[in-house]
Amino acid sequence: METLSKTALITGGSGGIGLELAKLFAKDKYNLILVARDEVKLMSAATELMAQYNIQVVTLARDLFKRESPFEIYDELKSKGVTVNVLVNNAGQGEYGEFSETDINREFDIIQLNIGAYISMTKLFLQDMLIRNEGKILNVGSIAGEMPGPWQSVYHGTKAFVNSWSEAIRNELKDTNISVTVLLPGATETDFFNKASMQDSKILETGLSSPAEVAKDGYEALMSGDDKIISGFKNKAMVAMGNVTPDSMAAENMRKQQEPSDKG
Repeated sequence: METLSKTALITGGSGGIGLELAKLFAKDKYNLILVARDEVKLMSAATELMAQYNIQVVTLARDLFKRESPFEIYDELKSKGVTVNVLVNNAGQGEYGEFSETDINREFDIIQLNIGAYISMTKLFLQDMLIRNEGKILNVGSIAGEMPGPWQSVYHGTKAFVNSWSEAIRNELKDTNISVTVLLPGATETDFFNKASMQDSKILETGLSSPAEVAKDGYEALMSGDDKIISGFKNKAMVAMGNVTPDSMAAENMRKQQEPSDKG
């Protein structure tokens, strides 16, 4: 596969699943654009990737909680004549707690990050892909989007949007050479739980997926042009069970998995 001149843009690319995806693209000689808020972590990731894989890495320290950030990213790359062949929408966060008690402003930020940034980044870079009739888009959804999620109700709702929306735009693009793939991980060993203040959740006791394994599943599905990949046998089983379980029962089961450990 000749990919020497191709470039992948990855949001949330400084750690976790995003960084593991970056390594897979770099191994296949894609140049990279990594987007995240922490400039120090971005530079550390870029240095490692450039040294190990002999590729070019551009870092963009941007806050995707801000509505204008995707437009700034697009304009900057456009002004430099950079072509994005693969877009990976990966950055996302959650907020832990019962909805009646959580911070509404934090939840609006999460909606912007998990939905708004995905829409904006895709809308902008898809226009150029359509002109070239070439491109790939990987949206990191979640098995959380396949079931109601007490104690993380807004997060589950945002991922339900990502899962559904990804399938819809894939269908709209079926007569083009542009593919859309959605990756559905389960609970994964990343910084997600610290950012969501979920250190006391029972879900941490169930065993977490490896971000490298999740990234490998997503990368292979993307390169194969698949529409959707659920990462991990346990997660596939959970989604299959959820598909035949009434929503009220699925919500109760998820509540028991995500509630704080001191709930019994």
